Amino acid sequence: MRTPQSPIHSGFTAASTASDVLAGIDLSGRTAIVTGGYSGIGVETTRALRAAGARVIVPARDLDKAARTLAGIDAEVHPMDLADPASIDAFAARFVARDEPLHILINGAGIMAPPLTRDRRGYEMQFATNHLGHFQLTARLWPALARARGARVVSVSSRGHRFAAVDFDDPHFERRAYDPWVAYGQSKTANVLFAVALDTRGRDHGVRAFALHPGAIVTDLARHMSQDDLRARGAIDDEGRPVVDLARGLKSVQQGASTSVWTATSPRLDGMGGVYCEDNDISPILTDADATIGNLSEDVGVRPWAIDPDSAERLWTLSEALTGVTFLTPHREIA
Repeated sequence: MRTPQSPIHSGFTAASTASDVLAGIDLSGRTAIVTGGYSGIGVETTRALRAAGARVIVPARDLDKAARTLAGIDAEVHPMDLADPASIDAFAARFVARDEPLHILINGAGIMAPPLTRDRRGYEMQFATNHLGHFQLTARLWPALARARGARVVSVSSRGHRFAAVDFDDPHFERRAYDPWVAYGQSKTANVLFAVALDTRGRDHGVRAFALHPGAIVTDLARHMSQDDLRARGAIDDEGRPVVDLARGLKSVQQGASTSVWTATSPRLDGMGGVYCEDNDISPILTDADATIGNLSEDVGVRPWAIDPDSAERLWTLSEALTGVTFLTPHREIA
């Protein structure tokens, strides 16, 4: 039986690049916001969307770095820090005040496996940045997304969601020992669950939501990993250069940006949403027998706990409580 979380055989593969999936697509007159759009695969995402004609806005905590990495791409850069709720509100308020539609929101910024760090609220930093910051940003941009009458919200998750489900009793590691990879996995599971819950609420307003694994790409995201660790994992060679090996999910930056761009723009996904994608297609669900926490097999697929609708609703409620942001319910606008 076909379910929404079933491959559609898009015609693209793990080898496809962002430029490949955008061939023939004209984004003139459309506006995209790309968090993390000035680092790693985000730069290529920004470049590809601009080349297809979209106006691209990149929120940036480090404005100087953004200016350097985006030189020549003609993207707009505005200040915002995902770890600072006031900064998120200010950025979103400036955009919404324009009364313009927002057609694409790619929530791509993130951190991976740092030592235990907390934000000013005491929240564990990976959960706060990777999930809660994007939850608040999407909520504040909602009027512009709804105005587009056909927007897409894309959450860049990871195969790392397999490390952990969300621990609703202790999401901030206040009573359990901190493990940076468990915390990362929890935040990446949250990215997928957010797409599930947001799509339920947004589809009646023309807003569809997706989550994805871009592939394994060695970028600044891996700054908390040592060269020895990356080499032991086969992610870099003896000279420290990133390895591209599609059989193991190791991609180039151009390939890594492709699934974000595909989910944000593909006509094949019209009328769909609330799904997790890999390699420019909707991923299958891995069986319960394979869905062991911490199992990072090379099989394409999403773990059942990351697309569970009950967990998605529970995360939504928790996220509203932690951020103080009242967002959509399935039948109610933002308060």
